[in-house]
Amino acid sequence: MEKVYNTGSSSAGKSDTLATVNRRRFLAQPAAAAAPFLQAAQTGTRPNLKITDIQVFPTAVGNRNLIFVKVLTDQGIHGIGEAYSCGPDEATVKVIEDYKTWLVGQDPRNIQYLWDLMYNFTRFPGGSVVNSAISGIEHALWDISGKAAGLPVYMLLGGKVRDRIRTYQSAGGGEPAQVAEAAKRLIEKYKYTAIKMSPHMAGTNSRPVNYVTRMAGQRVRAVREAVGPDIDIGVDIHAKFFEVTRAIRMAREIEPYNPMWLEEPIRPENVDAMQKLSEHVEIPLASGECNYTRHEFRPILGAQCLDFVQPDICVCGGILEMKKIAAMAEAAFVRVAPHNPMGPVATAVNVHFAASTPNFFILEYHPDDTSPRKDILQEPLALRDGYIPLPTKPGLGVELNEEYIRRNPPKRWRRGFEFRADGSVGFI
Repeated sequence: MEKVYNTGSSSAGKSDTLATVNRRRFLAQPAAAAAPFLQAAQTGTRPNLKITDIQVFPTAVGNRNLIFVKVLTDQGIHGIGEAYSCGPDEATVKVIEDYKTWLVGQDPRNIQYLWDLMYNFTRFPGGSVVNSAISGIEHALWDISGKAAGLPVYMLLGGKVRDRIRTYQSAGGGEPAQVAEAAKRLIEKYKYTAIKMSPHMAGTNSRPVNYVTRMAGQRVRAVREAVGPDIDIGVDIHAKFFEVTRAIRMAREIEPYNPMWLEEPIRPENVDAMQKLSEHVEIPLASGECNYTRHEFRPILGAQCLDFVQPDICVCGGILEMKKIAAMAEAAFVRVAPHNPMGPVATAVNVHFAASTPNFFILEYHPDDTSPRKDILQEPLALRDGYIPLPTKPGLGVELNEEYIRRNPPKRWRRGFEFRADGSVGFI
């Protein structure tokens, strides 16, 4: 049994009544009974809206899944969003379906209230699965709100502060010459002003430290020589290092090639270790894709150990939560470069965030110009000269191609395992 406060009106001089209820019974009630104080009449000049259904569309794309969310209302207005594909995707789908029973009957425009309802009544702070479910639903609520108002979502977030969104893409390749050639091709094709790369050769976890460090220098040097002095190069260690000293050595190896940042240089769990690292390197540091909600970003920003934070809008809590993280970062003189490895809906959501956020820097991007990604939406956002122009349609400005998604059901997948030379488990 858990205690909740009954905040209904009381006579003067009397305190609020403390009611003891069973939490599960409380949430099992119809929405009108579970949240009676927000069952208001028509708001403004628009008809009142109520959520009638929440649908989940997991679909296989390449070697993993994408998870799309659709929220329907009684006025025929619907919204879409995207939850992060964490790996145990069936779990994320089930959480979304459970939240549906909490949200049906609610006004989808009460976004903060509904976010609080999902987050607070889950009680325990969520991990990747719970926060992905909340994020995907939250995106769809913003899409509905924009459509109902007849405005792009960014106009509901304070309006636009820029006309287009700068993007970058990751270049792959085994040998240094291969990743250099891939980077050069991407820049020539899409006109990027920035690129990202891994400093690692295959089998990093099982290689000697000196080899890993030396080859990182060769890889970054090859890319710098291929793209010229002015293209920004992000270098992503991908949190494969546990030791601060290893990250310091690699930073010194690649520093002559002027990287834009060193991303996830060590594991994210230890803020003190990240602060120690920041005191020993000259390259800007970036991290944050494995952190959720403003609460996990508070100690990171308080330590002043990062130059860029990289929250993921599909797992950090959604648009409004990422706006809060960005505001905290702005006060700490830190810029935001969102992590964005998911699908084209995630890209659209990020565009609205970036359009309205002063300290936004650059967006990770995967082109939607070839199948299967181009088939997921009816009309993906366009990329022009390395930038995405702002959409002008109401809501997020994109719609799912549900027929294609239904033809491509999800599949079971997991990330690859990597082991050290002695057989112990490495980081990926």
